[in-house]
Amino acid sequence: MKKWITYCLLLSLLVFMAGCSGKAPSQSTNENGKKLDDISIMLDWYPNAVHSAIYAAQEKGYFKDQGLNVKIEMPADTNDPIKLAATGKVDLAISYQNQTILSRSQGIPVVSVAVLVRHSLDQLMMKKSAGIKSPKDLEGKNVGYASSELSEATVKTMVEADGGDFSKVKMTDVGWDLISSIATDHVDAITGGYINHEYVLLNKEGYDMMTIKNSDYGVPDNYELVVVSGEKTLHEKKDAIKRFWKAVTKGQEYVKQNPKEGLQVLLDHENDSFPLDKEVETKSLQILLPLMEEKGVPFGYQKQESWKKASDWLYKRGVIKKQVNPNDVIDNIVSK
Repeated sequence: MKKWITYCLLLSLLVFMAGCSGKAPSQSTNENGKKLDDISIMLDWYPNAVHSAIYAAQEKGYFKDQGLNVKIEMPADTNDPIKLAATGKVDLAISYQNQTILSRSQGIPVVSVAVLVRHSLDQLMMKKSAGIKSPKDLEGKNVGYASSELSEATVKTMVEADGGDFSKVKMTDVGWDLISSIATDHVDAITGGYINHEYVLLNKEGYDMMTIKNSDYGVPDNYELVVVSGEKTLHEKKDAIKRFWKAVTKGQEYVKQNPKEGLQVLLDHENDSFPLDKEVETKSLQILLPLMEEKGVPFGYQKQESWKKASDWLYKRGVIKKQVNPNDVIDNIVSK
């Protein structure tokens, strides 16, 4: 009898939890009483300067002006956003161009709809005292990376483009400890660190750092962050997604014109588990803003040329087993 009661209680609890976690229809309305369309977006990680436009659009009511009720979510793991977008668990996700191509090559039905950051943020990073002036100097050195299959391809490309021998470079998987591994000299250089994050933090802590641009040595200058959606979701919600990006574009303009105020909106929404450093995020935003746009190109517009270069490089380096046609992986919601 006790077992039966316990079973019933557990079953009731599971039903209750399932009800709580489900997507209930939104009753949100705008000031005119019109029902808003629900749309969800999962960030690539915790809220930081690169997401300022999204939070500004939320705070300033730009989403509501477009008839949208937007839910902003954070991932438990950096691999989650693109997977959840592909399966329709979230409508949109912020991901990476290379990861999107990799996913598409594996048959995952995900499509990029807009660009958030138009240039690479990842650069080879080391202390100036390490004596590394160019990729060839990595011979005999130890390079730390964050568990990414792209890291070896990146470093190998750079070393070989500089006339070096990649077999003489030691690669060490340091997981998420990029900062501590270079700070403590556990490694001589790191790949996968961002110029708007790791570089800023390390310099703030007193380490005299330098970087080498990947794109100066054979690695395509890729779209660092893109907004993706699952094929089915895009088909069903394309109009809402277009309206979402109109609001984000307006949020981006607000942040550009009012960087201090725009950043404060972000800081007001920081996650308790990942408190933000105002000085670091201010510097980060200064670095990001010029890299998020291109003269003469609408905010978010995707060029097929960028996707082709990235796909060709990934295929040549053996990261993907078959090339990905840009037409299969992008759907511009921004008109040129």
